[in-house]
Amino acid sequence: MSAFREMTVAQIRDSEGAPFVEVVFLESARFYKLNRNHPAFDDLLRALRRGVATGNVVKVRFAAPESDVIEDVE
Repeated sequence: MSAFREMTVAQIRDSEGAPFVEVVFLESARFYKLNRNHPAFDDLLRALRRGVATGNVVKVRFAAPESDVIEDVE
């Protein structure tokens, strides 16, 4: 299991019909994915949106160290 990384959410791109929501963090030029079929999708998206609104750092765990798939958010 990978460790959590502290990240600052810059933007969330929610395209209707897409199987995932794209998330951009200030610390990386990559686009990350939160899959809509994730069992905790609504809770994780709410935590990411709270991060955008407040500018606070969130702790993010990815599927693997070099993965772009979000597994958990604190």
